[in-house]
Amino acid sequence: MAVGKIGNSPQRIGVFVDVQNMFYSAKALHQSKIDYSKLLLEIVGGRNLVRAIAYIVQKPDVDQSSFTDALCRLGYEIKTKDLRLRPDGTAKGDWDMGIAIDTISIASKLDTVVLVTGDGDFVPLVELLKYHGCRVETVSFRRSTAIELINVSTKYTAIEESMLFKEKKFQKNDTTN
Repeated sequence: MAVGKIGNSPQRIGVFVDVQNMFYSAKALHQSKIDYSKLLLEIVGGRNLVRAIAYIVQKPDVDQSSFTDALCRLGYEIKTKDLRLRPDGTAKGDWDMGIAIDTISIASKLDTVVLVTGDGDFVPLVELLKYHGCRVETVSFRRSTAIELINVSTKYTAIEESMLFKEKKFQKNDTTN
């Protein structure tokens, strides 16, 4: 059987990107940003992309419209939510439940679910999806990925420097997003 095929038809995949997780990992590990075009091309290969969804947490003081517009042009659907600031000064903003609900909802239309995250909270989701017959691939930075997530995934792919922008987007002393 050819790679990327099930029977005679291309494998149907859905790509679910935890942008917050990837942003901070790329910044911390490589002082760079992910090239989401190269990332999607690498993930899809010769397979049939059914959906690619990027989950973004918006900070009230940061305009991300040019970033979200670029992702849309690349073929990603965008889901956003605002960062919630608590009275005690802490903040809450993640898409874990949203990603889980979307992947479970779409799984019957996919052969493979691709999670772009290193978050170990997704281990039970991966187990559930596999139980229901989906292949689950995880794509992330190895050094910031929970080993349990790597181990439970059908396939793990580390994000390489070739999937990052060549020029450094962050300086070591940069504290802004």
